[in-house]
Amino acid sequence: MCCRGRGGLLPARWREGILTGLFVLDSRGEPRGGLAQMLRLQDRLDWVTNERAVALGDGVHPKHRLTRYHDFFVQHIPEGARVLDIGCGVGAVARSIATRVKGSEVVGVDRDDGRLAEARAAENPNNLSFVKTDVCDSLPDGPWQAVVLSNVLEHIEDRVGFLKAILQNAKPERVLIRVPHFERDWKMPMRKELGLNYFSDAEHFIEHRLDELQTELAEAGLRPMVTHTVWGEIWMCCERTESDGQ
Repeated sequence: MCCRGRGGLLPARWREGILTGLFVLDSRGEPRGGLAQMLRLQDRLDWVTNERAVALGDGVHPKHRLTRYHDFFVQHIPEGARVLDIGCGVGAVARSIATRVKGSEVVGVDRDDGRLAEARAAENPNNLSFVKTDVCDSLPDGPWQAVVLSNVLEHIEDRVGFLKAILQNAKPERVLIRVPHFERDWKMPMRKELGLNYFSDAEHFIEHRLDELQTELAEAGLRPMVTHTVWGEIWMCCERTESDGQ
């Protein structure tokens, strides 16, 4: 009788054993090349893992719930604030802020029609709206008490210029930032040393060390008031400095 596992002709433990053996064989020989091959395979496995995670979360990645990074933004936005969420995507963070910060007015902006359509189709409170715009060209009229940049800066090549433009046009009292942390795992510098991709997204220009981010913020005219390094990310609540010319 043929033993069937969930999703294949062989039981799961057999499939895992066969795959592990193939991985071991594929990694033998010169250590540098073998390690590079395993890291490339890990990228493919991570892609599948994230796809399954989103499916489990009915279209929303469970990291929103498990890492609780929404709490960080909510906790550092005062009641009654006007909040601009730049690069809002499907609106998950903007929706949390609008729902949980009393008296807030939240506007999410993005340039992706598909993501904005999904954001607008969700169950949104009356104090939340979404606008299509390329923030490099224009922003909704300020001033804003808070600007949120959640996984945005790493997608920008001229980050200092981008931040300066936000300070000039949006005139926020504080800027809340979340970016991937380069020093989240030993494999990141190892990947860089091997000449492999070490970005978590193909559209990233950088994944910051803490000192790199601090330098860019200082050049733009921002001073971190609160800094957390958690979940392989850097979270910051920043205020404008006197040197920003505002």
